[in-house]
Amino acid sequence: MSWLDTPLARRLGLRMPIIQAPMAGGISTPRLAAAVAGAGGLGSIAGAMLPPDRIRAAIAEFRAVAGRRAPFAVNLFAPLPRPSTDRVAEWAALTGVAPPAHFPPAPDFADQLDVVVAEGVPVFSFTFGIPDRAQLDRVGAVTIGTATTVAEAVALERAGVGAIVAQGYEAGGHRGTFLVRVERSLVGTLALVPQVVDAVSVPVIASGGIMDGRGVAAALALGAQAVQLGTAFLRCPESGASEAHRRSLTGETTITDVLTGRHARAVRTPLVDRLEAAGVAPPDYPLPRALSPEPPMLAGQGAAHARALPAADLVTALRAETDAAFAAKP
Repeated sequence: MSWLDTPLARRLGLRMPIIQAPMAGGISTPRLAAAVAGAGGLGSIAGAMLPPDRIRAAIAEFRAVAGRRAPFAVNLFAPLPRPSTDRVAEWAALTGVAPPAHFPPAPDFADQLDVVVAEGVPVFSFTFGIPDRAQLDRVGAVTIGTATTVAEAVALERAGVGAIVAQGYEAGGHRGTFLVRVERSLVGTLALVPQVVDAVSVPVIASGGIMDGRGVAAALALGAQAVQLGTAFLRCPESGASEAHRRSLTGETTITDVLTGRHARAVRTPLVDRLEAAGVAPPDYPLPRALSPEPPMLAGQGAAHARALPAADLVTALRAETDAAFAAKP
């Protein structure tokens, strides 16, 4: 069987088991998702930070480019507790950014999910926990949850998800950890994927540090049925990453909570160093984002290998590289 033809790829209607990771905050544009889908992979719309009307508009934009039959995913954050503003004034004094008079409320998960259901989204992915089982049962789509440990993967399978993203330590963006402290979830992709594959019966998607066909081949050899790449797409012209973000990708990355209030892997900047050195706990997620003089440059450990290619060309290159990796003689 060709590496292209995994059971999960067939279930999702993909020509190759490559998934573009949902990167919230404007990075994952509908245009990027459509380009990946057109090349045979699964494009993802990052809906977590969007109100329902903007999720609906993003879906419409994707379908206008890719067609109504093209497979895609919409990603949301599992419901989170309302953030406390207790440490806002102290944090604003550190960053030099005046807090707003009122922090806008986060979009309501139930309202966001209503759009996913009403629009007939074929794949629904989520992170930061597990939505209520009754909510998952409403979706009628293939569901994908994120795990950073074996225990989280087992919990997701028990909740009835259709597939699990095994998010390694190398991955850029927010950690999806929800059962333990983040410090206990820092397992590399190479170690995490086979453990999760052995622990669950649903398909596993490898994520973290995969930038080219060598990484794709390695993940599939470990038992994953698909791979999810985010940082690899940051330099694509269809990405919503700023020029500063693109330029930063040659820098060192670190896992920190000072940028958003939740642990995420991002490029280490002087601001990160200064806030960490202060030794002050940031306000609850996502309030620090509104109190920062610069946006978070979220990126994985493989960021230096990100290529400035159109997304479709990148997917095509990944296919050729993976073919070559599997064909190579030891």
